Amino acid sequence: MAWADEIIVVDSGSTDATEVICAELGARFYRTPDFPGHGPQKNRALDHAQGVWIVSLDSDEWMPADLRDEVQKTLAAPGKHAAYAIPRRSSFCGRFMKHSGWWPDHVVRLFRRDASRFSEDHTHDRLIIQGSTGKLRQPIMHEAITDLDQMIGKMNLYSSSSSRMFHRNGRRASIWTALLHGGWAFFRTYFLRLGFLDGREGFMLAVANGEGSYYRYLKLMLLGEQSDKSK
Repeated sequence: MAWADEIIVVDSGSTDATEVICAELGARFYRTPDFPGHGPQKNRALDHAQGVWIVSLDSDEWMPADLRDEVQKTLAAPGKHAAYAIPRRSSFCGRFMKHSGWWPDHVVRLFRRDASRFSEDHTHDRLIIQGSTGKLRQPIMHEAITDLDQMIGKMNLYSSSSSRMFHRNGRRASIWTALLHGGWAFFRTYFLRLGFLDGREGFMLAVANGEGSYYRYLKLMLLGEQSDKSK
């Protein structure tokens, strides 16, 4: 991102050489004492930014040269839009998916700082935009899942986080809720979103989506039972 006016990295406790690498590349590095969730963490980065237009990337995403050129061309004459959605091409266990709901997966990553703010959601945050949103054509690249260990870890982390969010919002679940949501997530990914055309990785992803949804509502069920017992 040498073409950017500023590069901002917000870190919440990594133990590798992230800070050293950022310094070598000229990025402004900020370490936070905690991780409040994806949305609040991204808002911390926005608070440090000074530019008019922001490109927001997660640590497992990158912009190829074609997208960089399209962004620069767009910002030369941005028009009426306050933000732009960009298609995201994601890999699962080494395979870039062409179906399964993963392509085209449009995410808003280019936006005006004064017209946008991330939601406070811990996971699956969204950008709240004041104004219209256009679309770019070139994709962001995303190494979403590298192996099964990472897949299982993310499934556990995200299902726990979202179940707690549901619980705080007063939602309840049962074993049947968990089973129905899990089955539907598999069916939607593998059949409705044509996951079977992504080969064995499409099946693996459909199973992972089903399991993730099943555990999310199973954990919500248990949270509700624990809350009832504490009353």
